[in-house]
Amino acid sequence: MKKRQVVIRKETCHQSSSNQIVQTVRYGECQKNHAIDIGGYAVDGCREFMAGGAEGTTAALSCAACGCHRNFHRQEVDREVLGYSSSHS
Repeated sequence: MKKRQVVIRKETCHQSSSNQIVQTVRYGECQKNHAIDIGGYAVDGCREFMAGGAEGTTAALSCAACGCHRNFHRQEVDREVLGYSSSHS
């Protein structure tokens, strides 16, 4: 049995003179409405995105738990500022 991991990406967004902003993206529960064809609302209960393949492949965009595309999962973005700001006296 393969061990699956939650997809978390870290990207450097912006770099100023002394600060660097690092963005971490995590995908949470699936929000795909499976009953839209009959006018209802029903989600599958998938709590967290697990990539179906290695990073960089098309299989990595599908959830191994529910089979939905990564875009159906709630995206959580954390931004972290690295470095320091110098104050002028």
